[in-house]
Amino acid sequence: MAVRIEVAHKPNVLDAAGEAVKRSMKADLDLKALSVRVLDIYTIDKELTTEQSEKARVQLFTDPVSQESVCNEHYSSEFDWAVEVGFLPGVTDNAGRTSRDGLHDLLGVDFKNGEAVFTSHRYLISGSFVKEDMLKVAEHLSNPLINRIAVVSKSDYDANGMGMDTPRVDMAPNPRVDEVDMNVPDEELLKLGSQGILDKLEDGKELRRGPLALDMKSLNVIRDYFNKEGRKPTDVELEALAQTWSEHCKHTIFAAQLDEIDSLYKSMIRDATKEIRRRMGKDDICVSVFSDNSGVITFTDNQNVCYKVETHNSPSALDPYGGAITGIVGVNRDPLGTGLGSKLVTNMYGFCFGNPYWNKELPYRQKGKVNPILHPKVIFEGVREGVEDGGNKSGIPTSWGFLTFDDRYMGKPLVFVGTLGIMPTMLNGKPSHEKTALPGDYIIMAGGRVGADGIHGATFSSESLHSGSPAGAVQIGDPITQKKLGDAQLEARDLNLFNSITDNGAGGLSCSVCEMAEESGGCEVELDKVPIKYAGLAPNEIWISESQERMTYSVAPEKVDALLDLFRRRDVEATIIGRFTDSGRAKVTFNGQPIMDLELDFLHNGLPEKQLTSVYTKPTYPEPELPDNNPADELKAMLASLNLCSKEYVVRQYDHEVQGGSIVKPLVGEDLNVHSDATVVRPDLHEIKGVALSSALFPSYGDIDPYQMAACAIDTAIRNQVVVGANPDRIALLDNFCWCSSNDEERLGQLKLTAQACYDFSIAHMAPFVSGKDSMFNDFKGFDGNDNPVHISVPPTLLVSSVGIVEDVSKSVTLDAKVKGDKVIVIGETSDEMGASEYYRLLGERVDGKPAIGNNVPIADAEKSRPIYKAFAKAIENGLVASAGSVHQGGLATAMAKCVMAGKLGINFDFDKIPANGVDETLKLMFSESQGRILATVCDKKLAEFETLFANLPYAIIGEVTETPALVGTKAGSEVLKADLEGLASSYKNTLDW
Repeated sequence: MAVRIEVAHKPNVLDAAGEAVKRSMKADLDLKALSVRVLDIYTIDKELTTEQSEKARVQLFTDPVSQESVCNEHYSSEFDWAVEVGFLPGVTDNAGRTSRDGLHDLLGVDFKNGEAVFTSHRYLISGSFVKEDMLKVAEHLSNPLINRIAVVSKSDYDANGMGMDTPRVDMAPNPRVDEVDMNVPDEELLKLGSQGILDKLEDGKELRRGPLALDMKSLNVIRDYFNKEGRKPTDVELEALAQTWSEHCKHTIFAAQLDEIDSLYKSMIRDATKEIRRRMGKDDICVSVFSDNSGVITFTDNQNVCYKVETHNSPSALDPYGGAITGIVGVNRDPLGTGLGSKLVTNMYGFCFGNPYWNKELPYRQKGKVNPILHPKVIFEGVREGVEDGGNKSGIPTSWGFLTFDDRYMGKPLVFVGTLGIMPTMLNGKPSHEKTALPGDYIIMAGGRVGADGIHGATFSSESLHSGSPAGAVQIGDPITQKKLGDAQLEARDLNLFNSITDNGAGGLSCSVCEMAEESGGCEVELDKVPIKYAGLAPNEIWISESQERMTYSVAPEKVDALLDLFRRRDVEATIIGRFTDSGRAKVTFNGQPIMDLELDFLHNGLPEKQLTSVYTKPTYPEPELPDNNPADELKAMLASLNLCSKEYVVRQYDHEVQGGSIVKPLVGEDLNVHSDATVVRPDLHEIKGVALSSALFPSYGDIDPYQMAACAIDTAIRNQVVVGANPDRIALLDNFCWCSSNDEERLGQLKLTAQACYDFSIAHMAPFVSGKDSMFNDFKGFDGNDNPVHISVPPTLLVSSVGIVEDVSKSVTLDAKVKGDKVIVIGETSDEMGASEYYRLLGERVDGKPAIGNNVPIADAEKSRPIYKAFAKAIENGLVASAGSVHQGGLATAMAKCVMAGKLGINFDFDKIPANGVDETLKLMFSESQGRILATVCDKKLAEFETLFANLPYAIIGEVTETPALVGTKAGSEVLKADLEGLASSYKNTLDW
């Protein structure tokens, strides 16, 4: 008999969660509640004695100071409606898993297979509502892909309770392995590639397992291979090939022959890094690039750092919370699985969303107004919370992040997550970045168990989002389980207990084991040995499931017992599932029967190369007319815009202080409430050296010129590093291409130009790319309310992330003005480069709700900017700079506003002194987004030395810091701009202050 414990805040204690729901009901649903109370419900699906239940209620689940609770009865108080939201059967329940561990520790009880703790939230709502109102609330608080809901009135509640069943998974074992006939007509073969293997017929309708994302050319190659083998493929083999050959894993667009270019990746990214490394010679900072789970660069003589930035776009469109938490814990495993493993130092995030204030009808995934896409604010909040839980509960700081808004991200958001790790250069006498699985080594899977979550994740992410997108692709990561796994792994690493390691990410075991098998030359897996969450999983599902928190290890026979014992003592489940071999084949059995036997070379190299062609037509747009508006009002409007306003609401949810290494915070200034251009952390508290993290993306620039979109992103990502104190000669880059409709020649033309800029500007700045990831089909295909087709594509987006070495963190600089009388200096020239700027976006939204674009996109010039960055780094090294800010989105006026808001001081400046190239209009001087510019303040006594460093570079002293908290600008001797600090700060802070 299940035990149910219900926990509520005491009536005299503030229920913050309830107040948040109350505000959300009013803001998002226009429903005004008198009060909302939130209860935590724990359903223990295990027989406990009355004494055990009471002990658990009092000692484990209830805070005696602020909470009260009941056991096996319904908590009641004054309310009108009760709404309960729990998980569907099989969905990962992290709080439930932690509760189960707590019960084991407290009561000494063991949970058998099938026994678990399930959690849910109950909302007791007071107000004059009807049931339809509460169903809207329930839908608002849940996601049908992962949640079940119940809604009852107070009278029904008192009479019958909530009626929420225990969501256990109850299925019989399923050893089913099917053979798939590929000698079928092309039409049937294409259906196999796009919709998946036929599972069964139900009422005359075909039910298929989900996309393999294989095109006709690939399907023909697979068919010919098995015809040569003289047999049909099993479903396990076909699913394994689909995962391994997916765009997500093999990057088929980037690896394709495109026009005259043999692979954009090889020619534009990899070869650029090769050339930089050749030029750097003995000063090369690269250790391991493009060959492991993350890029490794030199930090100190004895330590390296590794960095990886991933995307988790498609899952986050379906389940924002699950997609985001899976993304962040998944990218944590990349540094964990780099070389022999690293200690995780810090996380980053980047979110590209639609307008969270969207008030029009949403598109639908199916005709007849069925299955609308999620509202941008729902995606916003779910993603934010997922990254919060993934990082905070792992004990990893989240020190860098950004948000970008564009209506074109409504169909599919872009969710970037990254992790930095640190590792010794040498371990047990060997370089720590090297690893090799050896024939005879045991294959050990450790961490979480395998479930149905994440099935077809790799193939699902390799195509557009549509009505058939599988719910099974959604996973929910468990940071607590992964934290235990990561800590145990570092112990095992230092004890030299394994030879190789990788994470179970896209494609699950099918990819991780077979990737490691390339090192040894083969593998044999006993799939029935893999621990599963519940019965009912077919072998193909176990093999390709992307259930989280798992790593795969290659362990020598003589060290297996020691590794398993260490993991057992650290409460980490670890299981031998096979052996690595040198047979040249990947073999898998289930209950002793062979279900997969593929040549490794075919599995990894049999994918046919795509032959692609591109075209590019440069667009032109109407040039917006600048209004004759008050510059101060325009600046306040800019600071209130979605892309420039404060994102403090998001930053404050993330712990950036844990581990104690935060130097330059994500928010800086007197009150720590203005966004920095980069952050600096100390990975090793015994070292004075630090690591700076930053990033840049300008998707709107791509509307005019994709080449400059990439060039400006690289220039800005580097400049952001320099202004906080990074050494411009020790900066590495990561690329994340998020594209759309990548089978369209025009889109490929944009991609080609963007990649060319990556080659040109990484070499020009001597900043090598060390890692990257692409996501090529970020499109949504559905219908409007009248059943007309809707196709929403993200703007082609390149995120450039930068990781740089700060030689002495005590010299790091922040952007806040420091002292009255300091001189205000602008370095770099301002040109008439307003094309696709934030100011033009604002103008268009005022006129017709659509961003204006223009044509004069900012032009990056590395030949001019690199000497500036090197001189500025020298100025910081010499202690000459009081404050510094990178000038980018929003232009010089926005940078100065941030400087005064952070310092709670003022600036008086002269527009006529701004270094300019053919531009004189006030608004253009304020809001042009010309590249290569830095805003700095320098005290009088250091000014001469500073000017000597910049003697042959474009710079000017344009004003000084004042005690009066205002930004004041003159032109031709007359005051044309006066914006008080209070008004600026109010505009900056209020937009996302919900």
